[in-house]
Amino acid sequence: MKKLLVFLGVVIMTIGSAVNAQEIDYIPEVALKMRGGYNQDSADGSGRFYGDGIYLDINGKISSSLSYSINHRLASSYYEDNHGFNGSNWLKLTYEIGSFAFSAGKDCIFVGSFEYDADDLDSYYDMNSNFYNGFDCWQWGVSSVYYPSDNQEIYLQATRSPYSFEDHTFLAYATAWRGYWDNYESYWTANLWQYGPSSYIKALNFGNRFYLGDFTIDLEYMARAKDLRSLLGEDFTALIRPSYEWDWGCAFTKFGMENMIDNDSPASISHYLFYGAGLEFFPHKENKDVRLHAAWASNNLGYNSLNIGLTWLIDVTGAAKRLFADSDK
Repeated sequence: MKKLLVFLGVVIMTIGSAVNAQEIDYIPEVALKMRGGYNQDSADGSGRFYGDGIYLDINGKISSSLSYSINHRLASSYYEDNHGFNGSNWLKLTYEIGSFAFSAGKDCIFVGSFEYDADDLDSYYDMNSNFYNGFDCWQWGVSSVYYPSDNQEIYLQATRSPYSFEDHTFLAYATAWRGYWDNYESYWTANLWQYGPSSYIKALNFGNRFYLGDFTIDLEYMARAKDLRSLLGEDFTALIRPSYEWDWGCAFTKFGMENMIDNDSPASISHYLFYGAGLEFFPHKENKDVRLHAAWASNNLGYNSLNIGLTWLIDVTGAAKRLFADSDK
């Protein structure tokens, strides 16, 4: 905590110097995000207060074409080791030139799923697929993106494999397509994840998001296999998530089916159903820095939970700008 206070003090003074020098373009955007609440497990009647963690988020520019992005877990209840780089979700440098951008560092493996793409503190774990909760997505590597038009992005990525538990030379590859239209958004990927010498898990992932007025519907299918002949149908995750948003809140439901078949692993699960519903409320509808939530989750294994909590964001950069702006009056 002492290191955090010292770091925030340095950040605030740096922002103050930049404000006074009017170097607005290169002021880093710094924020702290936290979530906590109460979780009741109706299966055995147990309940507990909890804290999910404190996350530090930093985004900024070194020049007009060179930017950086860092997300670090200062504390987290979902990760065993938060020391050093193990505590960093992403830590990357990006160079942009024309219709291309190139990134290097630690980042999330591209997997075509909007469920998978959600930040830790914006996700409700008991309502998630086993794939989301068990996949080691934060890996070191490089990636590139090409913007063929204003509403489309094509990605290529090479990282350390999420299955490189003993041999850190194992690699993972991804190609992704993202498209943005008024009523539809796509996030599709093809993946190779190495788990042995010349041995890869193949995956096709189709994330689809539809916009119908204030309604949003996510419809997703993810298929995985060691053998291409069994790629579609054996090891998969399929889900639908309808939601309705208004100025001060969001209501959503979720239903999913999953098979995770691995003859070499006791963690295999088949015919798994998971589902739930939730409500999010923003007390200050002009921004979403504070969020209350209630989420119920269940599955066909007999597990039920009710989670009530609060998520809040501290905009360090915004507070520093206001502080030094007021001091100049």
